[in-house]
Amino acid sequence: MTRRLVLSCMSGLFAVASVASAEESLTVSVKRLTADTALRIAQSAVLACRKQGIQVAATVVDRDGVVQATLRDTIAAPLTVMISQRKAYTAANFNADLGSEGMAARANGPVGRVPGITMAAGGLPIQVGGALLGAVGVSGAPSGKTDAECAQAGIDAVKDDLEMAM
Repeated sequence: MTRRLVLSCMSGLFAVASVASAEESLTVSVKRLTADTALRIAQSAVLACRKQGIQVAATVVDRDGVVQATLRDTIAAPLTVMISQRKAYTAANFNADLGSEGMAARANGPVGRVPGITMAAGGLPIQVGGALLGAVGVSGAPSGKTDAECAQAGIDAVKDDLEMAM
């Protein structure tokens, strides 16, 4: 009788497991920015700062933090490229505006000291319809606030098109 009960329970568990696995997808669909869109964001960010007389670099990364486009204005310091890449990488991996208070508080903790992470204003996630598509980082302006404004200008240049595409 015990054996029959065990077999009955096991077959019930297998039935539940097979129903659960039939409902779960084995793959995930992920939206990504095209190279042209990433370049357009970087160009728009650089142009927004140039209109203010500021030379910067802008980097756009995919949702994993992998560089898709980097653009350095004519006389922006070479260091701005690395910093813009790190800001974009950090914004994508935290899915957060690096200038927010919450991120500023984390910058002084252990997470802020991880190699390759740069927690400074000027890195913004690119989100559409609740989905993270990537991030943009800008470096070279006299303040992080201006870097962030130029990064936002880059996103704004494509936001309507991205929303229509989703």
